[in-house]
Amino acid sequence: MNRYQHSDRCHLLHPWADLAVSCTEKKLIIAKAKGIYIYDELGKPYIDGIAGMWCVNIGHGREEMADTIAHQVRTLDYYTPFGDVSSIPAIELAELLAAHSPFNLNRVHFNCSGSDAVESAIRFCHYFFKSQGQHHKRHIISREDAYHGSTYLTASLSGKKVDKTHFHYIEDIIHHLPSPNYLRFGKGSEDQFFHQQAQQLENKILELGADNVASFIAEPILASGGIIIPSIDYHRSVRDICRKYDVLFISDEVVTAFGRLGEIFTSQALFDLKPDIITVAKGLTSGYIPMGATLISDNLFEQISGSRAGKTPYFTNGFTYSGHPVSCAAALKNLEIIKRENLCHHVKKKVGPHFIKKLKTLEHFDSVGEVRGMHLMACVEFQLEKHKGLATKRDIDFARKVDELCEIEGLIVRPYENLCILSPPLIINTKEIDTIVSILENCIMQVEKTFE
Repeated sequence: MNRYQHSDRCHLLHPWADLAVSCTEKKLIIAKAKGIYIYDELGKPYIDGIAGMWCVNIGHGREEMADTIAHQVRTLDYYTPFGDVSSIPAIELAELLAAHSPFNLNRVHFNCSGSDAVESAIRFCHYFFKSQGQHHKRHIISREDAYHGSTYLTASLSGKKVDKTHFHYIEDIIHHLPSPNYLRFGKGSEDQFFHQQAQQLENKILELGADNVASFIAEPILASGGIIIPSIDYHRSVRDICRKYDVLFISDEVVTAFGRLGEIFTSQALFDLKPDIITVAKGLTSGYIPMGATLISDNLFEQISGSRAGKTPYFTNGFTYSGHPVSCAAALKNLEIIKRENLCHHVKKKVGPHFIKKLKTLEHFDSVGEVRGMHLMACVEFQLEKHKGLATKRDIDFARKVDELCEIEGLIVRPYENLCILSPPLIINTKEIDTIVSILENCIMQVEKTFE
């Protein structure tokens, strides 16, 4: 065992660590990265099939990004964002995000991560209604299989059962609707299923009382919960229900924004949604520097600002590193690259459709229950027996074997229960996609032959 393996076992507590084996298992030690590849400490290359964690959209190791970050550090490394102080990178990034955002989401609140962005969105909803004298509008509705972060509040919002462990969670004002996963839970037609899903939101609002519900939060596509894609009619219905009962709609685009689905923002462009608030992170800087943002509609902001602010006008939420100049400079360069290289078109018209089409060929395997996804956001779901409901232990064990073999063969996928989730960098080409699918096909074939 080398010193890195030893020190990792002795000193690091990883996010989502399996504590039963974290002090004994061998880690994949990443030493460098370039393009769509990462390299371990011995120099072995791996295709980064998950873009770090949904985020390295422009690919690894961009020299111009490194130069931009270094230049900003030399020009203005950091200063407080609080009160009456601002910085040019923060102003320019807010202006650019507002220009790209749908409808009138022109007010940008900067954060440090996706979790912070969602946390700030919920806090804004509470602040908004309380400032309007609606003190009881506190309850938040989310969904099972959703993921919205890992702070105390956002972990409570998240609905992935496997993530609920020995931590405490907020239970009095947070509520979860059933998962909109048709493959596992659907009965009848998909149209009927998603109509019932939307109706469950209205039923929950009526159960709690509309005067008590502040917001509904939803990912356009449920990402780490299994690439679950509700229908456009479902999205329209839940937005109309929120409007009907004066419930603020938060669209969590931490994963789906900045090109992964071929658009800068997907809420309106792909799902005909008109959210009150959008949360972003990950692809905002392509993961080069931590950053998140919460985009708020002019209509909401105008009701709490200026002469309407009343006796308590201070919005007492934010972070030491909100609008960090270096993060903002990285985000500006990232968006420049996405636009200059026409990566949204590349995803939407070239590699995205090819990615899904090639992955769909894996459905010929008896072990594959479904391949689903959109553009560069997809998963392979393993079902050893065709069934409805939750994954079995055999399904999960099978998926883990496939994941282990993929790593040996030089492909990193993201395992979750009985799924192999994929979200490669946007710069990937069709030949590299073919390689990913070929490795997956070979690994599934091997596991099918040996799995008991």
